[in-house]
Amino acid sequence: MAAESEDHRLLPSTRRALTHRIALAQSEGRAPSVVAAVVRGGEVVWEGSRTCVQGHGPDGNVQYRIGSITKTFTAVLVMRLRDEGLLELGDRLEKHLPGTGAGEVTVRQLLAHTGGLAAETPGEWWERTPAGLRPAIGDVLGEAPFRFEPGLRHHYSNPGYTLLGSLVEALRGKSWEEVLRAEVLEPLGLDRTTVGPQSPHAGGWAVHPWADVMMPEPVEDLGIMASAGQLWSTTTDLARFAVFLVRGDARVLSAESLREMRTPAVAPEPGATANGYGLGLQVLDHGGRALAGHGGSLPGFVAGLWLSEADDVAAVVLANCTSGVPATTVAVDLVGIVAEAEPRIPEPWRPFLGSDPVALELCGPWYWGTAAQVVRLTSDGLLELGPMGPTGRTARFRPEQDGSWTGLNGYYAGETLRAVRRADGSVSHLDLGSFVFTREPYDAGAPVPGGVDPQGWRGIG
Repeated sequence: MAAESEDHRLLPSTRRALTHRIALAQSEGRAPSVVAAVVRGGEVVWEGSRTCVQGHGPDGNVQYRIGSITKTFTAVLVMRLRDEGLLELGDRLEKHLPGTGAGEVTVRQLLAHTGGLAAETPGEWWERTPAGLRPAIGDVLGEAPFRFEPGLRHHYSNPGYTLLGSLVEALRGKSWEEVLRAEVLEPLGLDRTTVGPQSPHAGGWAVHPWADVMMPEPVEDLGIMASAGQLWSTTTDLARFAVFLVRGDARVLSAESLREMRTPAVAPEPGATANGYGLGLQVLDHGGRALAGHGGSLPGFVAGLWLSEADDVAAVVLANCTSGVPATTVAVDLVGIVAEAEPRIPEPWRPFLGSDPVALELCGPWYWGTAAQVVRLTSDGLLELGPMGPTGRTARFRPEQDGSWTGLNGYYAGETLRAVRRADGSVSHLDLGSFVFTREPYDAGAPVPGGVDPQGWRGIG
C-alpha cells in the first residue's frame, strides 16, 4: 500500500503557541510591529503578525530591512563563482581583486569571518551616515584594516563582506545588485526582495528605552557596503529562500554546496555565545537541535531566519525597531515550537536499491582497540560508522571509484577508509586515517600498531 502524503498543516494548539510567542515578542520588545512565518515541508504553514496600530497588521508581502541576512545572499553568489571554477575558496583576494590593501586574506576566510578584519568601518557609524562618506574600498577598510592575523580567529566583519561584494562585481563585470537579481532573486522568484524599499514597506523606528515613545530612524543607502546588509525583503520571500538553503536549486546553487555553507567552518568568537559560523551562515546548537541561518539588524529593523534541516522546519521573524526584539531567539523558538509539538514524521524505510557485496563485507561489528564500533550500509549507498555504546565518533562515508570511502562529517570528514585484504581476498581489517579496525579486539592476525602481546588476553592470577 502506498504511503499517504504528509499533511503539513499545523494543529490549532501549535498555531496558537506560535501566535503567543510573537505576541510576547512584540509586547515585551515594545516593537511597532512584528511579522513572522513558519515553513514545514517546503511550504509556509503559518503566518502571523502583531502591531501597535489598531485594526492593521503587516502580512507576508510587507517589506522590512533584513540587515546582515544580506550576507547569506552574497555568500551564495560567491559559492556560485566557486562552483563555476572562476575562483577557489583558498584563493587570496589579491588574485581576483588587487590593490585593496587586504589582499592576503582568502575567500574562505572572508566568508567565515576569519580574515582578521575590523568589525566595522573607520569614522562615523556607517549604518546611520551617507554612503558618500565611504565611496571606495579604502574608505571602508581604513589605513589599518586588520585587527588579527588572517585565519587566527573568528571576528565578525562588515568590511569583509564588502570585499566579497566587490569580488563578485570584479569577476562578473556587473554591479552586485545586478548579479544578485539575475542569478538569485529572479530564478527563485523573490520578487519582493530589493535593494531599496518598495511599497508596501514598514518604517523603521527607535523606541525610547525608558519611555513608551518612539522616533523614526534614518534610511541610508549603504553604497559600496550593500553586500553586507542592504536588502529589504518579506517573510514570504525569506520563507522561500529558507527552503532553497536546504534543498538547493539547479538554477542557483546545489544542495551539496549549500550543505557546505551550513557546515561549521569556525568556532565561536572568543567570549561570544556558543554560536559558530559556516560560509555565510551562522550555525548554533539549541537544546541539541542543530540550526543554521542568520540574524540581521539596521537602525529601525531587526530580522532572523533560522532553519532545522533535521526537523524540516524554518522560521522568519521581522520587526521594525532598532532593539528590543531578539529576532534570532524568537525565530529559533518558533522552529522549536513546531518541531517539539509536531515532530517530523520519518520517511518510510526503504531498502538499498542494488547489490554491493563489497560494502556488505564491511558491515557489522569492528573494534578500534577495545572500543566496539559498527558499520552499516544505508539505503543511500553510504557507509555509516558509529559506536555501539553511548559515546564515540560517528561518521558517514561515500564510496569512491578506487574502492575506498571518504568521510563526510565529524572527526573523519575528508579522511579515507580502506578495506585491507588478505592474499585470498578476504578483508583483514579497515584502515581509517592510520587507525586499524579489526573484527576482534586487538586481533593478533591483523597489523595492529604497536603489535599484540603474544600471550593474548588473560586474567590476574
